[in-house]
Amino acid sequence: MRKVNDLHIDNIQPLIPPVELKQRFPLSDESAELVYESRETVKRIINREDPRILGIIGPCSIHDTQAALDYAHKLNELREQVKDRIYIIMRVYFEKPRTTIGWRGLIVDPLLDGSYDIALGLETARKTLLEITSLGLPAGSEMLDPYVPQYIDDLVSWAAIGARTTESQTHRNLASGLSMPVGFKNGTSGNLELAVNAMQSATHPASFIGIDSKGSTSVLNTTGNDVCHLILRGGRGGPNYHEEDVENAEEMMRSAQLNPSVVVDCSHENSGKKSPRQQRVLRSIIDQVSHGQPVLSGFMLESNLFEGSQKIPEDISLLKYGVSVTDECIGWEETKKIVLQAYDKLTNLGHA
Repeated sequence: MRKVNDLHIDNIQPLIPPVELKQRFPLSDESAELVYESRETVKRIINREDPRILGIIGPCSIHDTQAALDYAHKLNELREQVKDRIYIIMRVYFEKPRTTIGWRGLIVDPLLDGSYDIALGLETARKTLLEITSLGLPAGSEMLDPYVPQYIDDLVSWAAIGARTTESQTHRNLASGLSMPVGFKNGTSGNLELAVNAMQSATHPASFIGIDSKGSTSVLNTTGNDVCHLILRGGRGGPNYHEEDVENAEEMMRSAQLNPSVVVDCSHENSGKKSPRQQRVLRSIIDQVSHGQPVLSGFMLESNLFEGSQKIPEDISLLKYGVSVTDECIGWEETKKIVLQAYDKLTNLGHA
């Protein structure tokens, strides 16, 4: 018989079931309590029942776990300083969608050399999240591969569906079953309708094919996710964080009978992919909050130990420590400065 299947499959490697990885690297009682409480806090902020705003801050992507932990310690200290006005979550992104080709993140290629040791990547990601949450610091991540959440979702307090996957039915289904609040980014074109439609879809029950905790192919039936929100990240037409953009987003969500709640991504097209411009985006957000815009519930900053970005060299030992290998980031000192400036303005507003 002529072979008609697996024509482009080179080999198949079994992967550890999620339940076994979780047993090998278990969630502590303290981290479980942190994840539960932080999800509830995020829910209240998204629903505008808590007057604080979210600050989702951290590297564009995690490629060096030691640098990520060094960053986490610094961010956790800042979190304590601003917690009565800004609720900080560390951006801990392990998967990177690509328009064409490129490094796809620590889970897919943890050694950064094209070896694609995904088993090691999943283990490394889980261990990293365990260490970050053990500090008392909540973590947020983009959910890209629909099977990955089974391995790490118990350690994630906030999730994003990215601009390239917001229109995907697979990711809308996934979001409807996730246990944490989920933000949908507008499309890369800047189209908001895609994200609003995605939010509508994800709030309703869904049934789809996935895996269970034992790794068995299963039909997953969801209840729908009642804490979805919009993330404005700009588009090919330019930024979309200004007052009229936020008002337009609010109107679209109300028309779709959704609770209007907007997080602004200070990076990507809102900054023209120039990391120093993130500070002007944040300044605009805080100004809008100060002038009574009620639907703004948070901001995202791409930040690392040191500013800029770098290409992944053939000799991995030549990587600069604490510098992004994907989008360029602002450095830690700049991060601390602009977050404290935002905090001071929000504090003065509260005392006015």
